[in-house]
Amino acid sequence: MSLRTSANRYAKALFDVALEEKADLAQIDRDLQAVAAMLKGSPDVQLNLSRGSVTDVQRQSLMEAISKAMSLTAPVTKMLVLLAKSGKMNLVPELDAAYRERLMSYQNIVRADVTSAAPLSPEKTKALADSLSKVTGKTVELSVSVDPELLGGVVAQIGSTVYDGSVKTQLTKMRKELVKQ
Repeated sequence: MSLRTSANRYAKALFDVALEEKADLAQIDRDLQAVAAMLKGSPDVQLNLSRGSVTDVQRQSLMEAISKAMSLTAPVTKMLVLLAKSGKMNLVPELDAAYRERLMSYQNIVRADVTSAAPLSPEKTKALADSLSKVTGKTVELSVSVDPELLGGVVAQIGSTVYDGSVKTQLTKMRKELVKQ
């Protein structure tokens, strides 16, 4: 089973438990982000959690201590202890991403990667987000980057759907039409 598939299963379980316990879903997301960042920045902790000579009880104690020090929510603490005991702490970054996707879906939010030829003003960014919201029927969170090679316009990608309104693409289409004729 792939890392992503396993992480999705754990994320679903965590999300379902959080809903059932009426936990703060956004706080759980922040906790997972914090744990993923901590593990990424602490190779010693990762090593101790994955070392074969460390017992399940020791892993559990380490995760409980880390959870307490970081003031993590109960559902996140339980999940981390479960992952530590089963030697699956390598799932945390993927679990973090999978949980965030579930949370965004639950909140009817979709992420759009937008590339523009020049930096967008806050007004244009908001107008673009509003337009994409109308198209998708969901609230849109934009991740904006700049690529001067587009020459003008924007390219927006939501999932596997691409909305390309760039001058570069329009010129390429016109060039193909002219060559065809």
